[in-house]
Amino acid sequence: MKTVFERETREELMHRIHSLKKDNTPLWGEMNVFQMTKHNTYWNRWILGEGDFVYKQEFLGKIFGKIALKRMLKGERLLDKNIPTSEQFKVKVINGDLEEEKSKWVSLLGKYENYNNPEFVHDFLGKMTKEQIGIFVHKHTDHHLRQFGV
Repeated sequence: MKTVFERETREELMHRIHSLKKDNTPLWGEMNVFQMTKHNTYWNRWILGEGDFVYKQEFLGKIFGKIALKRMLKGERLLDKNIPTSEQFKVKVINGDLEEEKSKWVSLLGKYENYNNPEFVHDFLGKMTKEQIGIFVHKHTDHHLRQFGV
């Protein structure tokens, strides 16, 4: 199973990010390509612990989170299209510098080489092992790149 903690996997994802263009349109969902990259830079900062984040699992996550995590990480299964996202990850800004946002995203992916955020708790899925985080970050990144055909 691919994980963002493998150099080859990070490099493949970075190559795909670099191939994003302003005219990429989504195959599903409501975000444009800039919003998707902005969503991912914020999301990766959250996973990496680069910011003032409070890590707390939602009530429904405490009931269903472990079941959902197991389902999401099972085998080579892709993340479903149109998975709901938490309000904090919804990007309201419509336009911006796509190249700058892509560079930020690539830089953040590089930081998984030395990942260390023991405080991380996913807001729905809950506490995750480092192995689960690596697989989940890969699947989340792949999900959004496939969303835009790259």
